[in-house]
Amino acid sequence: MRRRLLALLCVTGSLVSACGMLPGEHERRTVTVWLMKDSASREFLQRFTEDFERTHEDLRLDIRVQEWTGIVEKVRAALEDDSGDGPDVIEVGNTQVPLYADDGRLVDLTLESMRDWGQEKWLPGLAEPGEDGNKQYGIPWYAANRVVVYRKDLFERAGITRPPRTRDEWLADTEKLDSGGDQGIYLAGQDWYTLSGFIWDEGGDLAREKDHEWHGTLDTPAALRGMDFYRRLQALGDGPVDADEEHPPQAGVFARGKVAQIIAVPGLAQSIVRQSPALKGKLGFFPVPGRTAARPGTVFTGGSDLVVPQNTGDQFAATTVVAALTGAKWDTELARTMNYVPNKTTLSGAVAGEEGVAAMAAGAAHGRATPNTPQWAAVEADNPIKEYMTRVLRGADPATEARRASRKITGALTPDVG
Repeated sequence: MRRRLLALLCVTGSLVSACGMLPGEHERRTVTVWLMKDSASREFLQRFTEDFERTHEDLRLDIRVQEWTGIVEKVRAALEDDSGDGPDVIEVGNTQVPLYADDGRLVDLTLESMRDWGQEKWLPGLAEPGEDGNKQYGIPWYAANRVVVYRKDLFERAGITRPPRTRDEWLADTEKLDSGGDQGIYLAGQDWYTLSGFIWDEGGDLAREKDHEWHGTLDTPAALRGMDFYRRLQALGDGPVDADEEHPPQAGVFARGKVAQIIAVPGLAQSIVRQSPALKGKLGFFPVPGRTAARPGTVFTGGSDLVVPQNTGDQFAATTVVAALTGAKWDTELARTMNYVPNKTTLSGAVAGEEGVAAMAAGAAHGRATPNTPQWAAVEADNPIKEYMTRVLRGADPATEARRASRKITGALTPDVG
């Protein structure tokens, strides 16, 4: 009891840390861990710290919570700091791993991944961005992705007895819902993450690497089919063609009523109900439908990986922490606590009792991430995909606009080609 009370008293603000040694204890080695704000609750970190330090008597955890704003520069500085005072484990966004691996400042964790951590069962949308060549630097921690959030009462009124499982069913149902002053779906014209899923489902890509150079590929037949489906679906509502899902925030639009569906992470339902309490109990979730009923549609998978800096003072201790956080016990506990998708397809049963998270997990099994290159951030900085989408939705020729956008993507990814 004394040890438990001590662990609880040591949690202050955004820092989770063990206090001084109890009488008779030997000296512990400190492992500094940077985790991002809101990735894990304070209570989860308390439980994990207490359990980890009880089962690893030679290690002490110093968990420091970081803000997302400015984190790329802060992580880069930490990776270059040879003072020995930096973090030993860092949480990074899954698509950010290439930014740090490109500098050669991360520990190669391929051996541990294959031998001990069940690499073959990881969600691809988390695992693939963590790779560089044949080396694994980012270890999947948790995932979150978009599902369809829908009004059960409006579906029932339209005579729809179950959620659609194919794209054709989805279009047909959405057309039924788009009547009587209701929007079948609210889909902003520049929701490029959702478009990406449709493109991947068709076998296309946003960009591809050939002969060590990246090229935009929105103008391929497969990518154009994905854009055509997006156009048909977006037309069954009144989403603005020149804005993304945050302008205005789609949760607020949905909360005002007259919208049957949106594509969002399940957690957005909480915001919707806060803004419109009358919708409590009326919201449902289903995976983004695929081309056939055999599997859900492909979705962009967001989430986080854990990395170990080369300049860690204790690589063994750092990998021990990574193993614990990403292992089945604590990864499923995090998923249940925070409504995330666990890092392995084999752990999806842990969240089967939550409708929204279960729908998310079904999609995450077929998730993807943005092109695995550190230059992708330059594409998003002045995103030509958004402009392309708006032009097509306003009636411009898709092939012409896709070629224009692809050239801009190529220029951002390979400046000497653009």
